[in-house]
Amino acid sequence: MSNIRVRFAPSPTGPLHIGGLRTALYNYLFAKSRQGEFILRIEDTDQARLVPGAEQYIFQALDWLGITPDESPLHGGPYAPYRQSERVDIYRKYALQLVDEGKAYYAFDSPDELQAMRDRLKASKVANQQYNAITRVSMRNSLTLSATQVEELMAEGVPYVIRLKVPPKEDIRFEDRIRGWVKVHSSTMDDKVILKSGGFPTYHLANVVDDHLMKISHVIRGEEWLPSAPLHVLLYKFLHWEDSKPEFAHLPLILKPDGNGKLSKRDADKQGFPIYPVSWTDPEGDQSVGFKERGYLPEAMINFLALLGWNPGSERELFTLKELEREFSMDRIVKSGAKFDIGKAQWFNQHYLRNKSSGELCDYLKASLEAQGIVATPDKILQVVEFIKDRAVFPQDLWEHGKVLFLAPEQYDQKLVQKKWNHQVAEVLQNLSESIEASSEWSAEAAHSLLEEQLERVNWGFGKILPGLRLALTGEGKGPDLMKIMEIIGKQETCNRLNNAIARLANIIIDRA
Repeated sequence: MSNIRVRFAPSPTGPLHIGGLRTALYNYLFAKSRQGEFILRIEDTDQARLVPGAEQYIFQALDWLGITPDESPLHGGPYAPYRQSERVDIYRKYALQLVDEGKAYYAFDSPDELQAMRDRLKASKVANQQYNAITRVSMRNSLTLSATQVEELMAEGVPYVIRLKVPPKEDIRFEDRIRGWVKVHSSTMDDKVILKSGGFPTYHLANVVDDHLMKISHVIRGEEWLPSAPLHVLLYKFLHWEDSKPEFAHLPLILKPDGNGKLSKRDADKQGFPIYPVSWTDPEGDQSVGFKERGYLPEAMINFLALLGWNPGSERELFTLKELEREFSMDRIVKSGAKFDIGKAQWFNQHYLRNKSSGELCDYLKASLEAQGIVATPDKILQVVEFIKDRAVFPQDLWEHGKVLFLAPEQYDQKLVQKKWNHQVAEVLQNLSESIEASSEWSAEAAHSLLEEQLERVNWGFGKILPGLRLALTGEGKGPDLMKIMEIIGKQETCNRLNNAIARLANIIIDRA
């Protein structure tokens, strides 16, 4: 097909998993790399499993990542509606066509009859208790009933479904763009329901009909749909659409960090990282924090997800969305599963955060300051950002690493106090405070010189005083350059913090004595 048209077709039965977001991204990138269209279609035919808010969540997640569909329920398009629940009459038409042509049939079996069939097969040691070419001849359907009986059952309102009549002895073959040729024998397949008793189609019929009518050229979806592909290929054949059948590409699984099995929410919760793009609150009120709310940037997530199953063909790792739109190719999607490495996601996030403009970084920090009720000058905010931005992985880290530059410590690390605070340290810092008060200029260099003078008087090295100095200024045992901290908080605040620490920790010295 010359016109590239791909679709992302999630079901609104819960929040969009990060694996679903990768599927959307790959569809989008493939379309844009070939000047094609990216369609968002909502597959909501399983009405019993719909979750309130899930459809809006899909739109929200794609919007956060910057993936804008060319056609969707929100954007419209030439093949609307794009919500399957609004297309039910279309599917029924094709289901009845299959029945008329002898490629599908009515099945009136009750739940009890179906269970009895499975029990018989299980008792006979049959591995797969399926409704298929063998078992259908003993069930209550239009293949075993007369036309008159079928009409009578329908007139009586007996519930029925329409099942696909899978041929008993046929090789079904198709080529997958990622996995090569796939062959399945029809004897391993069951007669899937294609139209449910309530009149709604199953996924199998609806997605094939929609993909054909919407002129989808490539079906790019997760590996979990590979077992269903032979059935879909059969539907294309039965509906006389073989010549316009789309190409298939089944994406590799996203694996747990150790590579043992598919990544799940339980794995993510256990290891403390998100699994959903943006925060989700389920109908019971339980909230799961998303990548967005954890501070991951959309451009970092795009870069991370793109390489989670796709190889650019070089050692290069950093790609913008526009660069990916140009360079993405289907033939570089790997077959094997991709391990989910949250450390790599954080590496990408740190890179993109560092490359933000100073103005954007200042806006992040300013928002945190406002949330804390702290007023600071633009100059100081910029000074703090420039000082600590290389330590930040997430936007909120600007506050976490920078709060000591706005707030004096209220508590002191007690282990450090016991190890590093004593009368001599307090005396040196007292003298330092007095020399700072008397100084006329102030900078990191000036602070260093004043400290050096005090250390020369007592014949100490820097290593003996710096832990105590850091403790007095920040309450902690580690952090960024102390002289720069003193410069940023200012001469008076430096003295205030030194004097406060000396006073508050005096009792500890007395007790120890």
